Amino acid sequence: MTTSGHTEQGLHLIPFHGLRYVAERVGSLAAVTSPPYDVVVRPDGLHHLECADPHNIVRLILPQAETPAARNEQAAKTLHDWLAEGVLATDPRPALYVYEQNKDDQLQRGIIGALALSTAEAGIVLPHEDVMPHVVTDRADLMRATHANLEPLLLSYRGGQDEDGVEEVIERAVASEPLLATTTEDGVNHRLWAVTDPAEQSAATRDLAHRQALIADGHHRWATYLRLQDEHHEPGAWDFGLVLLVDTARYPLQVRAIHRLLRRLPVSQALDALADSFQVRTVEGPLAAALEELSSAATEGNAFLLAGDGRFHLVSHPAPELVDRTVRHDRPQAWRTLDATVLHAALLEQVWHVPDSPEHVNYIHDTEAAVEQAERLGGTAVLLHPVREEVVRELAQQGVTMPRKSTSFGPKPATGLVLRALTG
Repeated sequence: MTTSGHTEQGLHLIPFHGLRYVAERVGSLAAVTSPPYDVVVRPDGLHHLECADPHNIVRLILPQAETPAARNEQAAKTLHDWLAEGVLATDPRPALYVYEQNKDDQLQRGIIGALALSTAEAGIVLPHEDVMPHVVTDRADLMRATHANLEPLLLSYRGGQDEDGVEEVIERAVASEPLLATTTEDGVNHRLWAVTDPAEQSAATRDLAHRQALIADGHHRWATYLRLQDEHHEPGAWDFGLVLLVDTARYPLQVRAIHRLLRRLPVSQALDALADSFQVRTVEGPLAAALEELSSAATEGNAFLLAGDGRFHLVSHPAPELVDRTVRHDRPQAWRTLDATVLHAALLEQVWHVPDSPEHVNYIHDTEAAVEQAERLGGTAVLLHPVREEVVRELAQQGVTMPRKSTSFGPKPATGLVLRALTG
């Protein structure tokens, strides 16, 4: 049971007082937003965001200092200063927030609120990936220092045919003037509305109260929410976490792969070690053409594209004996044949002997960035083909998690449009 006495076996979303930028105090709303913290992977990307506006949200989600403790202290001070200076202000009425992203022919709408964490125990919020403990520790330290949810998780759910449910609440909201509207440099139009009418809020929460959600993006933040909830024994704000819920029956998410950068393994060594365990052939570039080859090979089984030496190498058809020997047998067949499973169990652990640690492996969402960094560092980029959402959901419903950083669902919400304070 949550602090509000909720007993439904479904999602329990509540309104909250949003913490938002005051438009008149910043250069532009677009200039203070950022992608989620784990997508800002390059130092030049971080520097670009810091320079876009002195109040860019990246100064909170990725503070820069000599030590982790100093970084978290700096983020807490920055947040305190921005509140004192009126750069950020708390909305006067508790709200659920309707959020829209629109670019070209892609439209996505969802609802932002504070979700009861008790749903984790009931299997109502389904994770599909493992997490890295050191990342959870890092995010927990930051959240503990700032006493805030700085960016929402992205959760997907399947809506129903309720006559007055979430979708109708969203449609009525978008017919009115938005709280804010901005276009980020990637060409995505963002709009946000506040739903403050208690009747509208009740209609949305009633609809969600018998639904299940899949964590599309934000496994480490979800694990962070749960860790911090365990630390706070009195009922309160830490029993809830900031989320964006999207009905993927109406607004299907895109699923992209997350690539691996093996910083200390040159491509030549990676290829030499494959020997008779995989089929290897060099494919023609440019990158888009090489990815087409990867997509075609992926229809027949496990396939990877190696880059970093100025060429592209298609690695496919792993030896059955290798897979049988290295991949766990106590998991469903759909899990055993995942590219990420075979990559980690067979290639990283057995063939290449690469530890899955930040010093050796970086996880990169952007394909071009992965190739560029591999070439610059003399390492190997391992490019993967995306997994279908149905496979992800089916495994999650069986309680089976995929290897960490197996998928990248999107479009991801922009960070900085609405935050949630955990005090005051």
